[in-house]
Amino acid sequence: MVERTIELNDIFASLADPTRRDILARVARGELSVSDIANGYDMSLAAISKHVNVLERAKLIIKRREGKKQMVTLAPDALMSADEYLEQYRQMWEQKFNKLDELLKEE
Repeated sequence: MVERTIELNDIFASLADPTRRDILARVARGELSVSDIANGYDMSLAAISKHVNVLERAKLIIKRREGKKQMVTLAPDALMSADEYLEQYRQMWEQKFNKLDELLKEE
């Protein structure tokens, strides 16, 4: 349970930053080098590299070497644990809305 909590904390903390969310969306469309990712932003390669490292620690992306390039790809189960966590709340709210809907129909 503690390990899952740490994993979720890392995922949500990494997604809290709009630049990292954008990087993740770009990488979801296809593998990119860190340099290619950096070309889309008005910040240094070092700053982008730090963002990429945060995403990697959260296990949202996978980095691999290809010659001198570091290639970045979306991790296969990137958001699975976050989705499972949020699913609990989706089901709870869906039940509450269904009950509310029933009450409103009765009146």
